[in-house]
Amino acid sequence: MSVNASPQDGPTGSSYSDMVGITLSSRVRLARNLHGLPFPDKALPEGRLDVRQRIMEAAREVLPLQEQLPDLPSLSRQRLFEDHLISRNLLEGRPESAICMNAEGTHSVLINEEDHLRIQALRPGLALRQAWEDVNALDDSLEARLEYAFSSSLGYLTSCPTNVGTGMRASTMMHLPGLVLLNEMEPIMNGLSKIGLTVRGRWGEGTTALGNMFQVSNQRTLGLSEIRILSDLEEIVQEIAGHERNARERLKQDRAMFAEDLVARAEGILASARLMTAQEALERLSELRLGIALGLTKGIEMKQVDSWLLDVQPAHLQALVGREMKSEERDLERARRLRSLLKRPTKPRGSKKP
Repeated sequence: MSVNASPQDGPTGSSYSDMVGITLSSRVRLARNLHGLPFPDKALPEGRLDVRQRIMEAAREVLPLQEQLPDLPSLSRQRLFEDHLISRNLLEGRPESAICMNAEGTHSVLINEEDHLRIQALRPGLALRQAWEDVNALDDSLEARLEYAFSSSLGYLTSCPTNVGTGMRASTMMHLPGLVLLNEMEPIMNGLSKIGLTVRGRWGEGTTALGNMFQVSNQRTLGLSEIRILSDLEEIVQEIAGHERNARERLKQDRAMFAEDLVARAEGILASARLMTAQEALERLSELRLGIALGLTKGIEMKQVDSWLLDVQPAHLQALVGREMKSEERDLERARRLRSLLKRPTKPRGSKKP
């Protein structure tokens, strides 16, 4: 499959791809419903309570960490959302909803969202097949204890018609600053929509691509096998990564001063700002991450920046401080922490250049 974008071929080789860290994570999610019961939006509260109890009991052995979302403080729900463990639909504590997960947070089940169950597995990097193996094993374990709504002609029945069939949505999180800076992201997004894929922002549907982070996922499930969906998506993700590598090379070779200035400004702002919103922090850290990939930023590892990208989020920041804070307090604390992280040793006056 081909995505309409820049015709040039970028550098190849897994070591280069691993170094720049274009694909941050992979996720596979399965939508399932219980046989003979109304979908959550059509069910009465007592029906959703019954569903929640059945699923939590079925998942208890494999997913021992279980929380009823309406009972959680809003800050705890926000942190789960920032970790990509719950959807925006569950952020407000939807009635009779719950989450069951393992200790690492890599495997989870959402209860009474759009469907009775949303089963998901997360993996770092481009690891769609491994995530599929994880979620498939979890699905088998739950199906041994629960009877799913299934049609021999259509497959798994879901609340949204676009999920009918396998009920599977596979996605990858990609960092694509090169394509954005060279104004090549829009044609790629248009090309993806024509072949049944979709591109969303950092936190999924209805969100913007803050920090040049994009979720690329399949749209079609009916009539395709799980392996075919994964194979097609993996091929496209690798192609997008090739375009991004090429864009970064062109930035470095043809627009070197622009790239150096962008990265230097980002590092300077992060190291000296007194107030910093979460949005600005994401944008500047994205540029810093690009600087590391291009070899323009020294002394900072990409995995450090990846952890900062999470720590600057409102709920995570307040968890680090240990208390709830107002917006202005968060901006002050976020800037203070970033200044501390970006603090560099200075050479004494009169020291010779190396």
